[in-house]
Formats: sequence, C-alpha cells, structure tokens
Amino acid sequence: MSDNANFLIDIDRILQQKMGPKARFIPGFLVSYLKRIVHQEELNEFLKRVDGKVGVPFLAECMEFLDATLDVQGEENLPAEGLCTFVSNHPLGGQDGVALGYLLGSHYDGKVKYLVNDLLMNLNGLAPLCIPINKTGKQSRDFPKMVEEGFRSDNHIIMFPAGLCSRRQQGVIKDLPWKKTFVTKSVETHRWVVPIHFEGRNSNFFYNLANTCKRLGLKVNLAMLYLADEMLKNRHKTFRVTIGKPIPWQTFDHSKTAAEWADYVRELVYTL
Repeated sequence: MSDNANFLIDIDRILQQKMGPKARFIPGFLVSYLKRIVHQEELNEFLKRVDGKVGVPFLAECMEFLDATLDVQGEENLPAEGLCTFVSNHPLGGQDGVALGYLLGSHYDGKVKYLVNDLLMNLNGLAPLCIPINKTGKQSRDFPKMVEEGFRSDNHIIMFPAGLCSRRQQGVIKDLPWKKTFVTKSVETHRWVVPIHFEGRNSNFFYNLANTCKRLGLKVNLAMLYLADEMLKNRHKTFRVTIGKPIPWQTFDHSKTAAEWADYVRELVYTL
C-alpha cells in the first residue's frame, strides 16, 4: 500500500487527534465498541482494495461497495456554464454525500468541492474533494479562509447546509434549520444556487438516539458515531435524486435576511 493511500480508519488515532492525552482514559471496552459500530475492519478491507483511487474514482468505488443506484430526476437542470453552489437536504449522512459527489463530480469532470465534517479528511480518497469543517472540537482558525478560497475557486461547491443529517421532529423526518453561509457566499462570488432533494431515511434507532441526546442536553453528537452503521444498513438501495431549477444569485436580495433566504431554499427543496 502506498504511503498516501486511502488510509485506514483508525479509531485509536482519531481519538488521540481529537482528545490528546485525555484519550488514554477511555476504557478499552468502549474503544472496541466504537471500532465495531464504525465497522472499522470491514471498511478498512474496502479501503485496502481501492488503494490509489482518489476523488471521483474513489466515489465510484464507494457506490459499487454500497451497491447504491440513483434515480435522477431533473438532470437537465444542471447548468452547462458558470459556477454553482449545490445545496441538498441531508437525510442519511453517508450515501447522500457519496452519491451527490459521484453524480456531480462525474458530470463536471471532478471540478467539485464538498464542505464536510473534518473527520472525513481521514479518508485520503475523499480528501482532495473536501473543505473540512470541524464539528468535534473548536472551529479551526483557518476555516473562514478555507471556505473563502473554496467559493473563489473554479470548483462547484456541494453543501448540506443543515450541517447534521436529518432528524425526526414532531414525527416528521426533516433537516434542522439551514445555515446561511451558502446564501452569503454564493452572492459574494456570483454563484447560482441549485437545490437538490435526496430521498432516504435512517433507522428509528438513529432518530431515537439523536432525540434522546437532545433531551438530555448532551453536547457530544453520539448519533454521528452510528452513521457508518446506518450507511451499511442502507446498502443495496435505489435513491431518488431530484435536481431543481437553478436560482440566480441576484434572487437573494434585501427583501429577506440571508437566514430567511436559507429557510426559503430549504422549504423549496422539500417541494421537489
């Protein structure tokens, strides 16, 4: 295996990176459990097999591994010119990210960048497509600069503006409120916004766990630890992806605040 391969998932290393010296106080049985729920052994076997694949070819291998197929509606709405910000609901936390990166990356010859959880930077095959967002510690000092550079690059941007995958709220599975960054940065850099709806859901266990953590006021996002498990539960499925009509950046005027425009696009996505 090459030194810069799609390196292996290493829970011990990730805990050390995130917690420093405190990592040694985590009980061994808990570390073993974490390795099991993130499917470290199975996923590492996959990563060894696709060693050397990066970017869109890596995502193609992920699609095959997950046996995921897409039923794409509205592909004619993908702009042929200019740069765009593609924004989607985030129902799964795994397949949706892989699938949209594969779909848009294939269409635009790899000229795409995700804003993603920084933990995914541990996957070297995905890292070249990523602008990392630190959700497990203090926000990186360089984060605003990295976002700025991403939006001012010649890459299309893929975002899940909710930040977290969808939750069950009052019996309905839907994204949490969308952050306004995609609105403000798209206006600044004159990017059209393309709304996308991705159809899918996680298990009842996942939603119940997320809501329990919220009720208990836990700051640690325990549900996130189960996303790999949820991803593998969602293997062998077809997902409908609906691409809406591009929204000109000039639409986002002063008749609404940026946060209100973000909510407007969020609601629009759920009508697709």
